[in-house]
Amino acid sequence: MSTFSDTDVNRLIAEAMVPLHQRIAELEKRVVELEAENARLKKNSSNSSKPPSSDITRPPDASGGSAGGRGGGGKKRHIGGQPGHDKHQRPAFPPDQVDHIQLYELPDPGALEPLNQWRTVQQVELAPKLFQVTEHRARRYRDPATGQIHTAPLPPEIAAAGLCGPRLSALVGYLKGHCRMSYTLIQDFCGEVMVLPISTGQLARVVQKNSAALAGAYQQLLEALPRQKVLGVDETGHYDQGDLLWTWCFRAQDFAVFRIAPSRGSDVLKETLGADYAGTLVCDFFSAYRKYLEKSPCAMQFCQAHLIRDIRFLETLSDQAGVRWAGKLLKLIRKLFRKHHQRLADGARDFRGALDRIRRQILALVARAPASCEAQNIRDRFRKYKQQYFTFVAAPQIAPTNNFTEQTLRFAVIDRKLTQGTRGTAGQTWCQRIWSVLATCRIQRRSAFQFLTQSIACSFKRMATPQLLPASI
Repeated sequence: MSTFSDTDVNRLIAEAMVPLHQRIAELEKRVVELEAENARLKKNSSNSSKPPSSDITRPPDASGGSAGGRGGGGKKRHIGGQPGHDKHQRPAFPPDQVDHIQLYELPDPGALEPLNQWRTVQQVELAPKLFQVTEHRARRYRDPATGQIHTAPLPPEIAAAGLCGPRLSALVGYLKGHCRMSYTLIQDFCGEVMVLPISTGQLARVVQKNSAALAGAYQQLLEALPRQKVLGVDETGHYDQGDLLWTWCFRAQDFAVFRIAPSRGSDVLKETLGADYAGTLVCDFFSAYRKYLEKSPCAMQFCQAHLIRDIRFLETLSDQAGVRWAGKLLKLIRKLFRKHHQRLADGARDFRGALDRIRRQILALVARAPASCEAQNIRDRFRKYKQQYFTFVAAPQIAPTNNFTEQTLRFAVIDRKLTQGTRGTAGQTWCQRIWSVLATCRIQRRSAFQFLTQSIACSFKRMATPQLLPASI
């Protein structure tokens, strides 16, 4: 009868355990992959580049807030002014804007002495008829010798305008471009509110007249881009009859330019800014910007807000080393931003030394990134582009984030969601022109409707396009 020694038993047990250990290792790896996938599925605008609008589609968390950490929590929503804030009232209309005064007095004041004091309520009302019709008549003449009919010429601006004058044409363009109304909705507004029957075909022609009138202003903005020392750039998808195009937004200090292009690549930057652009681009870490950086003399500031969201994503993963590392990194970045804001508030002090010390601390921590793939990806960014993440440290006029461009681009994103894109080249041209004008007017705090009116009036009269840029640009 054979017997087994303790060594043989241990060897047999060890051999039997090998496949079990392999299976456990496979399952542990699968758990890590599933946890990472679960974290990716739970991404929101606070820990990724997803837009805030995507957060509202996610179910609320256990605390009652949304998955993105916004809202909920049982907080009472206030209508109107916030508690504790100073009350704001609109100023009264000045006397020259008051069209009619209605007086109310006691029918029998008795012994009461009338005072030259009044309780005043100013009421604004729509006029019963919101438009006026001018009939332009050009007399016809007959040549007695030949019988030929001759007609007196109409003024060029009347012939060019046709049915809709400059202000009405500008209103149609404003409703279409700024209010994002469809042609059918504009037709309903004109018919029911203004009592002005008008066809959708006529409205489409008026919008194209608006587009033509803005051509000069748009070209002014486009030509000014390469001269800007600092530009924010961002892009988003745009659909045209089912085809995916890209809306680019170039944001300068005093104006913005939208451009719809078939590509999301660096060629669009080269075509728009030129191959020799030597200013600073504030943008995200997308590959097109990095490629343009390699082939042009420009400087770049990669968006710190995008970086922060990527680091926050690490905090949602199961890797505890990565969670601790991400927390330390976020703490240093917050410290960097606090010092940057102090510099902006106190321009007399020199904060460059303090900012540079924090920058070195961040780079040292990034170099000690844990072994997880997500942490290593962040470390790899800084190996080649560590200077581009801290351009603002040496240049206070450069923003550390691209938030100002993303806010400008938001209008086009909402427009895409509501209108489902464009239907051809004419629609693309209209969108990039009207978006650029609307954004620029908003930046300059001027009336977009008034600029539309001036532009289309000049177009009808065949005059030069009104200036949309300050003289200094």
